[in-house]
Amino acid sequence: MQRLQTRPQFQAVLAGAIVARTTHFALHRNALDARGLQIQPGKLVDAPVLFPIQDIWIGAMVPKRWAKRAVTRNAIKRQIYTVSADFLHQYLPAAFVVRLRRGFSRTEFVSASSEPLKQAVRAEVQALMQAGVNAP
Repeated sequence: MQRLQTRPQFQAVLAGAIVARTTHFALHRNALDARGLQIQPGKLVDAPVLFPIQDIWIGAMVPKRWAKRAVTRNAIKRQIYTVSADFLHQYLPAAFVVRLRRGFSRTEFVSASSEPLKQAVRAEVQALMQAGVNAP
């Protein structure tokens, strides 16, 4: 598993389809063909610099808008990367971004990186990744 690191990589994946959604997350996917070209609807874009290795690429987007504290954003990202590693054998080589699209209730999860928050994020990301496996 490779991690997305650059802005162009994230932009390329976000230009692809949303293949699964949960209450707080969305899973974006952009397929790669065997030559390392990025497949966009209607055209092929040569992107050897973006995705040089034919592998599964994973990125996590946790905007400040939905998670104000850095410790919360980092905890959510760690859960995303940990859970996605469990699903590697179920996915074909492609680029994926897990995007936080709604904040977790600060009244329900008072602590910035509490164990209940981590468990809630983990359960929802597992459901998201499972739904992504079944997506066309």
